[in-house]
Amino acid sequence: MPDKTIFDIAVVGYGPTGATLASLLVREGLSVLVIERENDVYDLPRAVHFDDETMRVFQAVGIADDLVKFLHINPGMRFVDDQDNLLLDWPRDPDITAQGWNASYRFHQPDLEKLLRAYLENCGNVQIVKNCELRKATEVEEHVILGCKEHPTGSLIEFKARYVVGCDGANSIIRKTIGGGLNDLGFRERWLVLDLLLNKPRPDLGDHTIQFCNPKRPMTYCRGPKNRRRWEITMLEEESAEDMVRPERVWDLLSRWITPEDARLERNAVYTFRSAIAYKWRKGRLLIAGDAAHLTPPFMGQGMCAGVRDASNLAWKLAAVVQDRAGDALLDSYQIERAPHALAYVETAMLLGGLINSMDRQRASQFEQDESQGQASMKSIQPKLGQSDLVMSQPENPDDPVGRPFAQPRLGAGDILLDDMVGYRHLIISQRPPKRQASSDIICIAAQDYPPLAQLLDQLKTGAVWVRPDRYIGAVAADADALFEQMHLN
Repeated sequence: MPDKTIFDIAVVGYGPTGATLASLLVREGLSVLVIERENDVYDLPRAVHFDDETMRVFQAVGIADDLVKFLHINPGMRFVDDQDNLLLDWPRDPDITAQGWNASYRFHQPDLEKLLRAYLENCGNVQIVKNCELRKATEVEEHVILGCKEHPTGSLIEFKARYVVGCDGANSIIRKTIGGGLNDLGFRERWLVLDLLLNKPRPDLGDHTIQFCNPKRPMTYCRGPKNRRRWEITMLEEESAEDMVRPERVWDLLSRWITPEDARLERNAVYTFRSAIAYKWRKGRLLIAGDAAHLTPPFMGQGMCAGVRDASNLAWKLAAVVQDRAGDALLDSYQIERAPHALAYVETAMLLGGLINSMDRQRASQFEQDESQGQASMKSIQPKLGQSDLVMSQPENPDDPVGRPFAQPRLGAGDILLDDMVGYRHLIISQRPPKRQASSDIICIAAQDYPPLAQLLDQLKTGAVWVRPDRYIGAVAADADALFEQMHLN
């Protein structure tokens, strides 16, 4: 029989967002219940890209060193017209970035999910219930009652948790329970997604992601790890899903690049790409994350990344509230910070989608940030978190670092990455040690002991910086004691 105790947190959904959130909560010492409708990992490709910031969250979970063995470093994305002329280049730095990892990775989602689950299922303070569908979430005074249906028996069971996070996708029952609906941002297109396994090497296909900007039939090519390749092909209004997924139709569409002798078709599916942000991410003890909170077209490869950022932002706040280190109002900062950040990626993906559909050089020019090589080139966007009481930024100052990720250098004789030294905790870095004693969930480091940190403070033109557990800068000040007074961290 399932455990009938009241869990600290229930996570609904066991995909990358839910598994990442559950893993971070477990590392914080919370008791966690995971409810998953399916019995096992869905063993076909879905998400195929994540960035250095996302990898840094996987580092916090503890799977990064194992995960890197399954990845392919992505050199960037190119937008070309119907004659293969370059419209726009989006190169990704091949070197290790300030975040401590490569800028862009291609991956096979089942590889990631299996690593996350292997970590989580070896933890002692988590209960994972599979083949179980959430039907109802009812908030009472001190907890939430979760009514579930087991498959295939049809048995009805209940669980209790102090807080519930719905990582249960675009049709989230938790979002529907919270109410408020979705703010539809207007992008809705059907695309045929084709995943192939090469039978033999095809270096001529290239390592870059290619966006074929053709107003008649836009397409995308993605190079995956090992022999995995993906094409995404827009569908015309009169075309049916049943016709488009027929093998003979698929190979006809791919004939420009590849034949059945070259590769095996692993998956063909029709997706409707959408853009939307939920109006309400929290109601009382219920919260949402990932696709339950936001939907984005795939043209920036940021859909899963946004969900992982949600998990990293929310986990430490839930832990602080459950462990009575902060009041319940702390959770209000979650949507305030994350919604504008996620929206910036959604809106940029929509703009890129417009470029892919147009073959328009004038439209491409709006993304230009570097013409030093004689061609239009763009850089990755770096939006700030929304302004909350935990993001003490100066909106009028474009160079203000608050609300953006802090860098992760290697430190000391052991060449240890900063996050591995600190753990998933608050960090105060200052030129001199603070006079006051920090609480157990805050680690203080004197920059004078680590030249890379002293250099970072110099670059930020500050004497002290507060780095939150999600690695975003919360505040800067003249010294650590001023930070403590400003932030009331103890």
